[in-house]
Amino acid sequence: MKGLALLLLLASSSGRADEGKTSILREIGFDQHLGSPVPMGAALRDEDGKSVTLGELFQGRPVILSLNYYACPMLCTVSLNGLAMALNVLKFDAGKEFEVVTLSFDPKETADLAAAKKKVYLTRYQRPGAAQGWRFLTADQESIQAISKAVGFRYVWDPETQQFAHPAGVVVLTPSGQIARYIYGVEYGPNDLRLALVEAAAGKIGTPVDQFLLLCYQYDPTTGRYGAAIMRTVRIAGILTVASLLTFILTMRRREKDQPMATPRTS
Repeated sequence: MKGLALLLLLASSSGRADEGKTSILREIGFDQHLGSPVPMGAALRDEDGKSVTLGELFQGRPVILSLNYYACPMLCTVSLNGLAMALNVLKFDAGKEFEVVTLSFDPKETADLAAAKKKVYLTRYQRPGAAQGWRFLTADQESIQAISKAVGFRYVWDPETQQFAHPAGVVVLTPSGQIARYIYGVEYGPNDLRLALVEAAAGKIGTPVDQFLLLCYQYDPTTGRYGAAIMRTVRIAGILTVASLLTFILTMRRREKDQPMATPRTS
């Protein structure tokens, strides 16, 4: 599936829509691979330059994966800012109910750049355990290609602007490394993230209210958003209405049985 046109246009700082630029924009986007696995054995480097595999970052919890590059002058920063804002609204904590993995898709970037970027976003996301809950990684070209191909993330180098052209969005993964949901954009609805995490965790996080909301809201892969499932909501409302009426009838009958019978008067 192709990324949204608006997001693709944001991928370049140049406003010129020449033929070459149009060709580049056709090459970038997200192809959804829902239910497919990511390469858990892919070799990465953490913020300290230590080797780690993608699978080691899951910790038995769902993962929000964001693919960015740290020297990006515009779109990546806007996207990460939007993610930080959404995470601050969530009642879930990174490192407790879920993990966040930000991976640079530029193989030339170093652990020092990753550490500097992490420092910036930890000042914006000051939750307990945030340092371990939101990781910033780098990798070589082989690992980057393996992960980006697995999640359907298509990007290209634009020689005119000397920047990468790429889509914006995050991928929500299950604790076992399957692709659960894609959420597009540079502003991420906290409700979308919460429902995606609850679904990815198979109900192991969240509240009964979240489970109820999943009955009323349905994921739309074309928009990467959750919307009201009208027919499902109508059915649920109908069931609740019938249940309320039955409860009322049963209550009234019990009250009638509990009332003492009046003694007839004698003249």
